[in-house]
Amino acid sequence: MTSRTAERDTYAAALATSNRLDALIDEHAAQDPARFRVLTGDRPTGPLHIGHYLASLRNRVRLQDKGVETFVVIADYQVVTDRDSVGRIDSNVRDLLLDYLAAGLDPARTTIFTHSAVPALNQLMVPFLSLVTDAELRRNPTVKDELALSGGRPLSGLLLTYPVHQAADILFCRARVVPVGRDQLPHLELTRAIARRFNSRYAAGRRVFAEPEALLGEVPLLMGLDGTKMSKSKGNVINLKDTADETAARIRAARTDLVRRITFEPERRPEVANLLTIAGLFLGQSPETVADEIADGGARGLKQVVTAAVNEGLAAHRARRADLARDTGYLTRVLREGNARANEVADETLAMVRATTGMTY
Repeated sequence: MTSRTAERDTYAAALATSNRLDALIDEHAAQDPARFRVLTGDRPTGPLHIGHYLASLRNRVRLQDKGVETFVVIADYQVVTDRDSVGRIDSNVRDLLLDYLAAGLDPARTTIFTHSAVPALNQLMVPFLSLVTDAELRRNPTVKDELALSGGRPLSGLLLTYPVHQAADILFCRARVVPVGRDQLPHLELTRAIARRFNSRYAAGRRVFAEPEALLGEVPLLMGLDGTKMSKSKGNVINLKDTADETAARIRAARTDLVRRITFEPERRPEVANLLTIAGLFLGQSPETVADEIADGGARGLKQVVTAAVNEGLAAHRARRADLARDTGYLTRVLREGNARANEVADETLAMVRATTGMTY
């Protein structure tokens, strides 16, 4: 069996498990929220963009509204995993919080917190690091990619242990469900391994930590407007906080091709297919349907449809965002209360870990 075949089979199994999990959430979440507790989050390295909105924000709101107990981490400590300074981290944290709330996350039902405000979460790194090897960390796809891009520059200790920090994020609140994309499955598998090893090594097989399950997103991987990977650092994205005019300008500059007839052919016309996918996700239509409606409208017609779809789809979000931005006191309270809730949970988990390892003096 080739590695590609094995990877495809592994993904197919993960997708089947994810579909069963989603069905269980639909059936039981309202009656037993903690059973499906979710952990997800973002690094505050810049504004959130439409990729975040389509692939994660809307899904977080969907899970919250089904009754799932949700934790969202603003991973400020992880900003310095691969950069020399934190930059404008305070304004980036505020921007994330604004977009979370504007998208519909409710602080009464969703705990929003920052890494740096929860000492017990980060303290879990020590016992968890004892459960993984240097080789396992270096095999992690994120670590491997960063190592390949480093040009020989030594990895920071934080970047090397980044997968374990993610495991601490998940296990500190004893999350049972983690929404991920296909490329994040190895991270979650290491978290599951850490949970198993902790139970085996320190708890004599007793289940102190459950193994969290992956909830795979249904949104296809979107490219940036230049046809490469969508990335905040490349500036090839549409930010949620962009104005309608800024959005229109970004889409006008998007890469397409010279074929007038608009068709959805991802292999042959990836840039056109990407724009059709974006429009379809905002319009609730298939990209093929959008292409048929544009027909011979060419690149100009395609970009007009995408611009209208994005601006109309984000109009309510942007209006709520503007209202929230005027109440800085409310934003401060949301984060303070979320941090307090996360600390309660983290302290309980750390006490449980200390008791299990005999470190209660």
